[in-house]
Amino acid sequence: MTPHNHKVADDTQRLAALLENISSYIEQYHGGWVKLVAVEGDVLKVKLGGACEGCSLTQTTLQGWIAGTVRQFFPNIREVVAVP
Repeated sequence: MTPHNHKVADDTQRLAALLENISSYIEQYHGGWVKLVAVEGDVLKVKLGGACEGCSLTQTTLQGWIAGTVRQFFPNIREVVAVP
């Protein structure tokens, strides 16, 4: 593994850990969850489930809370999108 690939792997692991923490909160207080699907360049793809499915506030949760928190720690992530 090259140094660059090692850093990418470390960043992905850190990002996954951050999303697990966010998901724990969402699960405990709102009944939903978020999981890492993929990181493609500067785009983070996540899946939302549980109470988030069909909720009218899902986009607010995704863009305001999940994306906002992720960008604090990973400013290189420019977009966070939910995938089916």
